[in-house]
Amino acid sequence: MGKKSRNERETPIKETFEPLPLESKAPATVVLLLNSPEEDILIKACEAIQTFAEKGDENKVSLLGLGALAPLCQLITHNNKLVRRNAFMALGIMATNGDVRTALKKLDAIPSIIEKLSLEDDTVVHEFATLCLASLSEDFLCKAQIFDNKGLPTLIQLLSSSDPDVKKNSLETISNLVQDYKSRLVVHELGGIPPLLQLLNSEFPVIQHLALKTLQHVTTDRDANKTFRDKQGFEKLMGILNNVNFSDLHAEALHVLANCLSDSESVQLIHKSGGLTKLMEFVLTPSVPEIRSGVIKCITRVAQSCKHRRQLETTDFFQLSHIIYSILFILLCVCVCGCLPVCLAETCKVLHEQDVETVLIELLSLENIDVMTSACQAVAALTFHPNSKERFRELGCISVLVQLLSRESLALREAATQALSNLTHNSESNAFEVYEEGGDKLLIQQLYQSCPKIVANSAATLCNMAEHEIIRCSILSHGAIQALLEPLKSTVTQVLVNTARCLAVLASDEEARTELVRVGGLQLLVNLLQSHSKEVLHIACLAVNVCASDEPTAVELCKFGALEILQEINQSKTRRNSFSELAVNSLLNSNLSFKYSLTSSLASTDIITCGFYDAGKARPGQRMLTLEELSKQPVNQRQAIIFVNKATVLPDRETVDVPEETQNKPSESDGRVRGERKTPKVTVDVRDETQSKPSESESRVKGDRKTPKKKKEEKQKDYLQPESPVEKPRGMMEDVSLQILIKIAKEYIFPLNDEKEQCESLARLVSEAMGGAVEKEKMHEFSWILHLSELKIQLQSNVIPIGFIKKGIYYHRALLFKSLADCIGLSCTLVRGDYNRAWNEVLLFSRNSSNKLHSSQPCRYIVDLVHQPGNLFPVNSPAAVQYQTI
Repeated sequence: MGKKSRNERETPIKETFEPLPLESKAPATVVLLLNSPEEDILIKACEAIQTFAEKGDENKVSLLGLGALAPLCQLITHNNKLVRRNAFMALGIMATNGDVRTALKKLDAIPSIIEKLSLEDDTVVHEFATLCLASLSEDFLCKAQIFDNKGLPTLIQLLSSSDPDVKKNSLETISNLVQDYKSRLVVHELGGIPPLLQLLNSEFPVIQHLALKTLQHVTTDRDANKTFRDKQGFEKLMGILNNVNFSDLHAEALHVLANCLSDSESVQLIHKSGGLTKLMEFVLTPSVPEIRSGVIKCITRVAQSCKHRRQLETTDFFQLSHIIYSILFILLCVCVCGCLPVCLAETCKVLHEQDVETVLIELLSLENIDVMTSACQAVAALTFHPNSKERFRELGCISVLVQLLSRESLALREAATQALSNLTHNSESNAFEVYEEGGDKLLIQQLYQSCPKIVANSAATLCNMAEHEIIRCSILSHGAIQALLEPLKSTVTQVLVNTARCLAVLASDEEARTELVRVGGLQLLVNLLQSHSKEVLHIACLAVNVCASDEPTAVELCKFGALEILQEINQSKTRRNSFSELAVNSLLNSNLSFKYSLTSSLASTDIITCGFYDAGKARPGQRMLTLEELSKQPVNQRQAIIFVNKATVLPDRETVDVPEETQNKPSESDGRVRGERKTPKVTVDVRDETQSKPSESESRVKGDRKTPKKKKEEKQKDYLQPESPVEKPRGMMEDVSLQILIKIAKEYIFPLNDEKEQCESLARLVSEAMGGAVEKEKMHEFSWILHLSELKIQLQSNVIPIGFIKKGIYYHRALLFKSLADCIGLSCTLVRGDYNRAWNEVLLFSRNSSNKLHSSQPCRYIVDLVHQPGNLFPVNSPAAVQYQTI
C-alpha cells in the first residue's frame, strides 16, 4: 500500500449521514433544536412547538420557561420561507397567553412582525402575524409601538384579505388601536371606513361585531362622519337593523347611529331611508336593555343640538296613530331634519302636544341601570324646553329623579342630578317640587361623594333652589355649609364654580354667614381668589362680595388676606373683573376702619359704629391688622390707634347735668355776628375710666332740669344701645366719656331745628371735650403728643378709646365729630389730609335772612373744630384751604 499524497489527504469528504429519524417527547429537547443550523430540523421543531402550545396555556408557559420565545423571534426573519411560516405559527399561538405577551413585549418583536407582514404574500404568515399583533395590541405601550412602526396602513390593507382569520385578527388589532384619538384620525385618512363597512356583510358574526365596534370609535370624528354618510354607511346600518337575524348586532349598530345624529344631514338621510320607522319598532317591541339604552342615547344626541331644535319637517309620521313610544322618537328625529324651518316655539308646542315626556317617565320606571341612566340624560336634554319642564313636573318625573339619588350606581346618580339641575333652572315650581320631595337633603348628601360630576350637579341644583327663602332655610338646616367645604378644596373647575355659586346664594342669609365663619369656610373661599381659572375667580369674587355684607364676616375675610388679594387682582389687567371691584367695595363698606386707612375718607353714608378704629394711613402693600391684633402688640412709639367704643351704657348711678349757656362770640375770621343760642358746654373734665376711684371733679353741666321718672326713662331709650363687644383688653371695654358726649349730643343738639346750628353746636362740644380752641400761632404749645403717650403708658396699650383723649388736634377732633354726628343723624364726611390734618365736610342749605327760607341749592362747608370751633368755611375757600393744609 503506497503512501498517500498531500493533495489526496486534504480533499474534503462529501458524504453525509443517511437520514436520521429523530423522535423526542421532551419539550426542552425541541426547544434546543430551534438553534440548529439545519432548516429541516427548524421546520419540524417549530411545527412541534406549535402543536404543543395549542394544547393549553400551561404548555405555552412551559415553553416560555424553556426559552423558546427568543429563538422563535429570530426565526420569523429566517431566509427559508417554510421556517418563517412555521415560526410565525408557533409564535402566534404562544402570544395568546398573557405571560408570553409580557415577555414578547420586552423582546421588541413588533418591528420585525410588521416588516414581514408587509412583505410576505403567504396567507398563513398574515394570519399568525396579525394574531400576534392582535394579542399585543391589548397593551397600551404595544399599541403605541404598532402605530409608530406604521402598522395601520398594512392592517387596513389586510381587511380586504380573502382569509377570514386574517380579517378578524387585523380588525381586532385596529379596534384596539382606535381607542386612541390619533389612531382614529389615521384610520379615516388611510381610507379605512369603506373596508370596515364592507366587513358588515361578513358571514362571520365576530367580524361584524368587531367592525361595528371599530366604527363606533371612528365615527366620533366629524370628518369621519361625513365619509361614513357618503359611503352609504347609513344604508349598511339600516340593513342590519332591519334584519331580525342580526339582533345581536343591533346594540352596536345603534351606538354607531347615535354618533351621527348630531349632524342634520345624517338625520335627514336616515329619515329618508326609513330609519325613523325602525327606531319606532325598537320601542314598540320589547328588547334587551342594551338596545333600549342605545335608542335613548340617539334621542339624547338629537335633543342636545340646540341648532337643530330650531328646525322642523312636517312628515307623514305626525299623522301616525301609534302608541306614545313611537311619537317620541319620530318627533325628536324629525325635529332636526331642516327642510321646513319653523320657530322654536312651534316645535316645542308640537313636542308638548305629543306628550313626549310620558315616554321617558315610563322608561325611568324600568329596573335597568343603563336604560334609566339614558332616560335621565334624555330628560336633561329636553328640559331646555319650558313646556317640557312643566310637563315633567306634572307627570311626577321630579319625584322619580329624587328617588334615584339613593341608588348605588354613580352613573345613574350623575344623570339624575344633571336632570334635576336643568329642571330647577329658572323654575320656581320645580324647585319647590324637589323641596317637597325631600330632595334638598338628598342633594346635600351627594356633596360628600367622590364623583366630581355628581358634586357639581348637586351644587348647581341646590343653588337653583336656594334662591327661594323658604327652601334656603331648609337647605341650611340640613348642614349645607358644612357639606360645601370639601368641594371647595376640589381641583375640578366645574365643581369649584358650582360650589362657590351655591355658597354665594346661601350666604345672602345671615345665619349662613355665621355658620361659614364658624366652620372655617372663609379661608377656603379666599383661597379660590388665587385660582388661575377666570370662571372660578369671578364666582369666588361674587361669593366674597355677598359674604362681606356684614361687618363680622368682612373682618374675618380681611384676616385671611382677602382684601390684599383682591387689591392685587384689581391691579392686574387680565384678572380684574367687575366682581372683584364689587368685592373690594363690599369689604371696605362693611369694614370702615380698613376703608378709612386705605382711602383716607368716609362718605356721609358711612356710619361709624362701635368697633371703629383709626390706625393711620395704610402704606402700599401693607397688611391691614384687625383691632384684636393691634391690641395685642406691645406699647411702641408709633402713632396711637384711636378706638371708637360706643358699646358701654352709662351706669345708672351716673348723672349728667347740662347747663345752657348763651354763646354769642362773633367769629373773627369772617366778622359774622352770631345770634344768641343755647348750647351745651362741657366745662369739667370727665372721670378718667382708668382710675380705680372716681374723680371729685366729675363732669357736670348745669341747666334746666326735668327730672320726672317717666321722662327720664323716655330719654334713656334714645341712648345708643350696647353692641356685642368683641373680646378686647379691659382698658378698651369702657369709654364713659364718649357715652356722656353721645348723651349730650342726643339730648341738647339733636332737638335743634336747624342743621347749621347743630353743626356749630356739635363743633363746640367736640372742641371743649378735646382741649378747647387753640390759636394757630400756639399749636406748637398744645402738648397733645405727650398726652397721648401718657395714655398709652397708662393703658399699657397702643389702642386708646377716643373719649380718653382730652388734648386732641385735627384728626382726633374730626373723628369724634363724625362719630357724634352719626349718632344724631347729622350728615357729614371724614377726610384725612397730610401732617395729622383731617376735616369734616357738611352739606347745608343756606337760609335767606329776609324770608328765613332755605335756598334750593345746598352748599358744602368745612367745619372748624380747632381754632374757632363752630365756624363753617365754604369748600375751596381760602379759609377752608388754610384749615386743611399747613
